[in-house]
Amino acid sequence: KMIAGVKRERDVDEDEEEEVRVKVGRSHGVEDRRSRHCPYLDTINRSVLDFDFEKLCSISLSHINVYACLICGKYFQGRGQKSHAYIHSVQFAHHVFLNLHTLKFYCLPDNYEIIDSSIRRPPGDIMFLLVQRFGELMRKLWNPRNFKAHVSPHEMLQAVVLCSKKTFQITKQGDAVDFLSWFLNALHGALGGTKKKSSILTKVFQGSMRIFSKKLPHPDLPPEEKEALLLKDEYQEEMSESTFLYLTLDLPTAPLYKDEKEQLIIPQVPLFNILAKFNGNNEKEYKTYKENFLKRFQLTKLPPYLIFCIKRFTKNNFFVEKNPTIVNFPITNVDLREYLTEEAQVTEKITTYDLVANIVHDGKPTEGSYRIHVLHHGTGKWYELQDLQVIDILPQMITLSEAYIQVCCSFLTFVIR
Repeated sequence: KMIAGVKRERDVDEDEEEEVRVKVGRSHGVEDRRSRHCPYLDTINRSVLDFDFEKLCSISLSHINVYACLICGKYFQGRGQKSHAYIHSVQFAHHVFLNLHTLKFYCLPDNYEIIDSSIRRPPGDIMFLLVQRFGELMRKLWNPRNFKAHVSPHEMLQAVVLCSKKTFQITKQGDAVDFLSWFLNALHGALGGTKKKSSILTKVFQGSMRIFSKKLPHPDLPPEEKEALLLKDEYQEEMSESTFLYLTLDLPTAPLYKDEKEQLIIPQVPLFNILAKFNGNNEKEYKTYKENFLKRFQLTKLPPYLIFCIKRFTKNNFFVEKNPTIVNFPITNVDLREYLTEEAQVTEKITTYDLVANIVHDGKPTEGSYRIHVLHHGTGKWYELQDLQVIDILPQMITLSEAYIQVCCSFLTFVIR
C-alpha cells in the first residue's frame, strides 16, 4: 500500500508539473498547435464509455488524477511517462484520454491537451444534436453555392422531436410560443450556457428587467385584518432582478359588441398601450393557487434582437379562448427608451428597433394555422411564408394581422449587418 501510495503521488506530481508547463506556455501566448488539430478524435468509441461513479469507486485507484481511455473505457492513474496510461497508449495505440476531475482531454503519448468543441459533451447527451442539426440547417440556408433553391428541414425536425421527448412532433401542430421558449432555452443549455454563463443565444436575445412585487391579503378577509397585514414586512414591496429572452405583452379583454350588421367588431390596440406594462408604474394583479400579488416591471437592459410574444390565448381546464385584438404596431423606429430605468437610459445608447419578422396565428384556438412575415434586408421587401408558399406582401398589410410573435432588430445591429 505504501509503494502504491508513493507511486500515485509520483504520478500526480508529474501531471502537476506538466500542467504548470502548459499554463506557463499559455500565459506567454504559446499553445501547442496540435491541440486544435488532433488526428485521433475519430478513434473515440462512445459506445464503450461509462463514467458511472460507483463503478469508478470499485477500481483500486484513488480519485485523484484518474484518466479514462476514450477508446476502450479503461481507467488509469496519472499520465506521466511511467504511468500505465502512457504505456497503454503506446502498446494499444489508444491516444485520447479524459481527466475525470478537470474534464480536460489529452493525447498520449505526445502528452498535449486536446481543445475541440466536439468532445466537450458527456456521453449520452442528446441535446447537442439539436445544435448540430440547427447549425447544419443554417449553413444550408445561407450557403451561396447551394445547388438547390430549397432546403429540407427534416433532420432538424427529427432532432426537435427527439430532444423535446416528443413534446413537439412533426405530425402535430404545436404552440409557437411554447416551441420558441423551449427551443431558445434548449439551445442555450446545449451550448454550455447556464443562469450565470452566457451563450450566443443570451448575447443575441437576452435582456433584463426589475420586478417590483407586493403580496396582497386574501380578498375575503375583513378590512381591519387587511390593514393589519399590510403593515407586516411580508406585505411590503420587494424588488428583484430578472433576465428575459422575450417579453410577453398582455392584450386587453376583447369586447363582445357587434356592428349594425350583427358582425363582431374586432378591436384594435396600439403597441405602446400594451408596452406600458414595462414603464415601471403600471401595476397588475397576478393570482396563484394560494396567494395574490401586485407586480410592476421596468426594463434595465435591451438585447440586440428583441422578441415580443403577444398573449392571445387563455387556457383553463375546459377550453382555450383566443383574443382576436389587432395590435397596431409601427414597422420601423419603435423606441423603447421610456421603458428603461433612469440608469439604463444613460447606459443604453441604442433603444430603437425595426420589425424583421412577424408570426401570425389564423383561425380557431385549438386548430388554425401559422403564417410568417419576414423582411429581406438587402431589398427592403417583405415576404409572406405559409408552408411552401412564398408571396410578396405590402408592409401595410402586416399590421392588420393577428400577430403572435414579433422579432425586432435594434438599429445598431442593422448598421453592423
